[in-house]
Amino acid sequence: MGKTKAQGGTPATVALTKAGADFTLHPYDHDPSAQAYGEEAADALGVPYERIFKTLVAETESGLAVAVVPVAGKLDLKALASALGGKRAAMAEAAKVERVTGYVVGGISPLGQRKQLPTVVDASALEFETIYFSAGRRGLQIETAPANLVALTRAVTSPIAKR
Repeated sequence: MGKTKAQGGTPATVALTKAGADFTLHPYDHDPSAQAYGEEAADALGVPYERIFKTLVAETESGLAVAVVPVAGKLDLKALASALGGKRAAMAEAAKVERVTGYVVGGISPLGQRKQLPTVVDASALEFETIYFSAGRRGLQIETAPANLVALTRAVTSPIAKR
């Protein structure tokens, strides 16, 4: 895997490039009628659902937080809250998420958000040499080592996905 510079890069690709992290971009044709963006990316790229991670944003007692979970599973909100030292979490409203992250739903990357939010990456990410996640727009995925994602987002890893 080598560094791939994005033409007209996204804040996520800029963050990886600036950090000197190895990554590969994987573009695919996004279907505007698709509802399950992560599954669409996995199917288009021929990657198992366990290796493609979706970025979700939740409201916790202490504010917004990012959860990065495999598209093969669902976010366990209680586990997310616990990983951040809280008791409760609920999914944040899409309009608020877009305003705070600077990305559109379906293209939210855990990297390069407008504001650094507390981030939890599901522990299953560490089982893979590389994982995929949104590069910051629909139809574009980043492949990189999970350690790069954890380091650049200052994330904690915890089992926050329900299979």
